[in-house]
Amino acid sequence: MSFTESALDMRDELVRLRHSLHTTPELGLQLPRTQEKVLTALDGLPLEIQTGKTLSSVTAVLRGGRPGPAVLLRGDMDALPVTEKNDLPYVSQLPGQMHACGHDLHTTMLVGAAHLLSARREELAGDVIFMFQPGEEGHEGAKHMIGEGVLDAAGARPVAAYGMHVVSSMLPPGLFASRPGPIMAAADTFCVTVKGRGGHGSSPHRALDPIQAGCEMVAALQTMVTRTFDVFDPVVVTVGSFHGGSADNVIPDEARFEATVRTFSQENRVLVKRRLVEVVKGVAAAHGLEAETSFGMGYPVTVNDSGEAEFVGRTADELFGPGRYFVSPQPVMGSEDFSYVLESVPGAFVFLGACPPERDPATAPYNHSPEAVFDDAVLPDGAALYASLAFSRLS
Repeated sequence: MSFTESALDMRDELVRLRHSLHTTPELGLQLPRTQEKVLTALDGLPLEIQTGKTLSSVTAVLRGGRPGPAVLLRGDMDALPVTEKNDLPYVSQLPGQMHACGHDLHTTMLVGAAHLLSARREELAGDVIFMFQPGEEGHEGAKHMIGEGVLDAAGARPVAAYGMHVVSSMLPPGLFASRPGPIMAAADTFCVTVKGRGGHGSSPHRALDPIQAGCEMVAALQTMVTRTFDVFDPVVVTVGSFHGGSADNVIPDEARFEATVRTFSQENRVLVKRRLVEVVKGVAAAHGLEAETSFGMGYPVTVNDSGEAEFVGRTADELFGPGRYFVSPQPVMGSEDFSYVLESVPGAFVFLGACPPERDPATAPYNHSPEAVFDDAVLPDGAALYASLAFSRLS
């Protein structure tokens, strides 16, 4: 049987596991219930399994029946601090916690791939590392697992690594999409505290107003971006938090704002950091105030190896036929800590449309929304592609 046929035979088991994971989502690096469910789902397979020391990770190695290199497949397992608003029979049972980014599907598909490849172990020309990862949502789980040795779990560094991510809108259901080169952005954080001198709202000339100066900074940062960076190597700076003051007639001593900074090249990542500080300090000086700044480096750019991205497309075409794989013309401004894996191992990250058929992919709630819904129907396809990528790459 082909991987697609075998995966379809597993559909009911995959759906049950996914629903079980969805009802009990966990956050961050410590996912004990999720880890337990993954270990139970892998029980009985010919895998060498290790669990994390500082996080609830699971690393499983399948030794092929024939000698060869290793390939890594990764699925993230953590949820988001979101209260689900869907009316589903498997809705999250934990208020304030939801699999709003589809990681329950990623985990399930990777379990499915482990079963599919284990069934063809004797044909496998090498080893497969299954990386079940906590803490993708801002906790650098991939970096923690790399530090604990996931890349060397098979004894040698893998020759390729593949990750997958479902989307609840944007793509039609069942359509895979990837691209060579940058596919997701670096995500950094810029924080500013504007320090002025408080006073009465009726007499702003007797104070140094940090709110007015801060507002000018926010506008100036947008102008800086459009006048500094090429639109074909884009940079995004979005101020998502601005706080200052406690009453309408009181000018506060200080105001604070925070921005997310997205880039696709190391050159721009370095340059935007310098320019942000220069603009803020310049506006502050013009108003006779001071500005304290800090810059938090987040996930790096997720960069697909061009050869591996092409291989993903060929494999998808061979597995599902033409029309199921799409070369994305541009990257996505979201970020991913699979980027840490791809800094060390050539590989590719691929998206899979999981919008339910009754919804319009152009308008359906997107990942991270409390109303995001992901279609179970894509579970066999995701598992089959994971398995086929590892099997074919080792062949």
